[in-house]
Amino acid sequence: MFNMIIPAFLVGGVLCVIGQLLMDLTKPAITPAHVLVTYVTAGAILGGLGWYKPLVQIAGAGATVPLTGFGYALAKGVMEGVTKNGLVGVFTGGVQAAAAGITAAVVFGYLAAALFNPKG
Repeated sequence: MFNMIIPAFLVGGVLCVIGQLLMDLTKPAITPAHVLVTYVTAGAILGGLGWYKPLVQIAGAGATVPLTGFGYALAKGVMEGVTKNGLVGVFTGGVQAAAAGITAAVVFGYLAAALFNPKG
């Protein structure tokens, strides 16, 4: 069990530290939105090249839960979709692969908005 927890903690932690450093050291040039887009894009590119899969195998959730993991899931889904459905898979594969995460984000975001009043 610990052989999976430590790599997940280290990889996930390093990804978070890099994002935080990017924002802290470049204020106000790099915002959380920039980090989000950069991480998802990097995950998709590294996943498409096959370079992210070894990290997922080593770190598990430490590599799949952060935003880079979402990009990786999209790229992996597109590749599987193209294999199964040809060109149509380019448009459907990524969404099918990430459907559970997208649905969870929408549902929990809605619940948070319905249950709590924003301050501002």
